[in-house]
Amino acid sequence: MKGTFRSLSGFNYRIWVSGGLISNVGSWMQRTAQDWLVLTELTHRNATAVGIVMALQFGPMLLLLPLTGYAADHLDRRKLLLVTQATMAALALGLGLLTLTGLVQLWHVYLFAFLLGCVTAFDSPARQTFVAELVGEEDLSNAVALNSTSFNAGRMIGPAVAGVLIAAVGTGWVFVINAVSFAAVLCSLKILRVHELHHKLKARRARGAFIDGFRYVWKRPDLRALLTMLFLIGTFGLNFPIFISTMSVTAFHANASQYGLLTSTMAIGSVTGALLAARRARPRLSLLLVSAGLFGFGCTLAACMPTYGLFGVTLVVIGMCTQTFTTSTNSLVQLSTEPAMRGRVVAILLAIALGGTPLGAPIVGWVADHFGPRWALGVGAASGFGAALVGLHYLRKYRNLRVSFVGGRIHASVDGIEAAGAAAPSAH
Repeated sequence: MKGTFRSLSGFNYRIWVSGGLISNVGSWMQRTAQDWLVLTELTHRNATAVGIVMALQFGPMLLLLPLTGYAADHLDRRKLLLVTQATMAALALGLGLLTLTGLVQLWHVYLFAFLLGCVTAFDSPARQTFVAELVGEEDLSNAVALNSTSFNAGRMIGPAVAGVLIAAVGTGWVFVINAVSFAAVLCSLKILRVHELHHKLKARRARGAFIDGFRYVWKRPDLRALLTMLFLIGTFGLNFPIFISTMSVTAFHANASQYGLLTSTMAIGSVTGALLAARRARPRLSLLLVSAGLFGFGCTLAACMPTYGLFGVTLVVIGMCTQTFTTSTNSLVQLSTEPAMRGRVVAILLAIALGGTPLGAPIVGWVADHFGPRWALGVGAASGFGAALVGLHYLRKYRNLRVSFVGGRIHASVDGIEAAGAAAPSAH
């Protein structure tokens, strides 16, 4: 595992990850508390309301796309992150105070979700591309994967802690604790060694710069395939607040602690997937194809699970496949994009991954309300299988994919590279 953590040898990246981990724990605590507040305290198990919250929180990714990519490419990312992180802390504190005083209503949660989404729309592209300034180009893929590990370690710890705190002191204090946790990432940004940052070439300010990002992607069949796959899974598959909360409450009649534990269980698989991604020098599209197909299979299996425990086991598999897919997509897009275009392309990537939620979350929530949470998981499964088909089409059309059966095993070759064994996720 020596190469897995190589990015941590640098002071700046080590400080960044340390502060980010604490903040990630707090953010996942808030997400869990927010979903529980909407589902059980402000509504009567209304999955559609949870879907609306998700839509409002991620919709600004699409609405503000012309500005967010421009900001990530032209502004000082460290200073931009100081502003966005401080604003997110203030929003968490505001929602916490409303909840603690008993004044919170559903429309308040909608409003705070939208405001948080607006801030996150600027924060996410800057945060993703800031990684390239913390490490050299040769360690970028590893650093992106370790960032995902930190994010999912927070997902593993945060929901479980939130479940206990919700039962003990209520949702309001969870929001307040999250506000305090932002101090860690703000401190890490302050103490970075600015002179050691790997400053990249900034894009020139010019009219039409935003459109140039789309033109750049459109001319690249590989990026088009990657982003289409991400759109399918991001829009209809990455709706876990709906999947897990509705299965917990409706199918298994679980309490807050059990709900938080399920989210943490899924994060075990996510951390594993992120660490495996960190070991690879450069991911390949064929890896994304396999992980997308396994994601679809995992959602299908989860929809059929009869008990709380078995459902939790399938979430580990889903978490591993999800993280392998999303981390590898992020790394592959950043590594194959010119540095001057990286901010805009990553903004497009995040708008697709998170901005598709306003389309998918209300649909998935409606399916859960009218047909049950198991059918909602079926929508997620279809998205994984659809993404795998997109990847297959690209490899067949542009990479001359050939598949044959030899000795009872599947052998695939792409541009002269052979990969034996269909079950091997690292097949090229």
